[in-house]
Amino acid sequence: MARTFAGVLTDLLMPAPDALTLFEHGAVWRIEAYYDPLPDPSALAAELGAVCCLPAPMIRTEDVPLENWVLLSQAALPPVIAGRFTIHGSHDRGRVPRGPNSIQIDAGEAFGTAHHATTQGCLAAIDRLTRRHAFRSVLDLGCGSGVLAIAVARALPQANIIACDLDAQSVIVARTNMRDNGVGNRIRCIAAAGLDHPILRSRRPYDLIVANILAAPLIALAPKLADAVRPGAYVVLSGLLIAQAAEVSAAYLATGFQIQRHDRITGWSTLTLVKR
Repeated sequence: MARTFAGVLTDLLMPAPDALTLFEHGAVWRIEAYYDPLPDPSALAAELGAVCCLPAPMIRTEDVPLENWVLLSQAALPPVIAGRFTIHGSHDRGRVPRGPNSIQIDAGEAFGTAHHATTQGCLAAIDRLTRRHAFRSVLDLGCGSGVLAIAVARALPQANIIACDLDAQSVIVARTNMRDNGVGNRIRCIAAAGLDHPILRSRRPYDLIVANILAAPLIALAPKLADAVRPGAYVVLSGLLIAQAAEVSAAYLATGFQIQRHDRITGWSTLTLVKR
């Protein structure tokens, strides 16, 4: 439960903490999350409980000395290997072998450093699918840091890739990461909510969509994702807890998808589906 709360705080709720640590004391776990400014503790506890489908945790606040917590937390993040990809921060650039499977993503203002199970699950699915299929039209829906679109661009040099996020700051961060990883000219990155943006509609039909967002919007988007892909296309869904996977799966089965694979990592699900 503590790891689930920590993952949701870090990667799924906004604003994200500047840094987070997790401590175990016998049977008791303590999460320390650092914010500036401090969000409303009662609202944060309620939102955390609702997303995790668990009772709201007890939150206690206190002031801490002024430090660069973002810099300190970045330096503590080790590289992550997911499928063929190694995701690392700039602080590890000299210690990670360079090559097409090495992707540099610094922790910052957008979700997706690959330290969260949902990003790892999506990266593993991208690795697996792109070894078997030469996708031509790909959408990263809710791109965050852009790491998933970058991984597709590295795996499929000929693919036509578009990435979008409803958060304008995430789009700025994603474009920077795409440029810094040498694929900025191969990925169109735009601010858009859902699939109704004219540019997204003009790229249809897609033969691969990756959406690492949350369970509720994934369910709401099921009919539109079904309309946006060609028969035989793949959709990778994550950002959902294992307990939410059945409801998300049902929404996509009802719109013409088949569940090809359900991966579970530390309480989180990644679903790989194919359009019938």
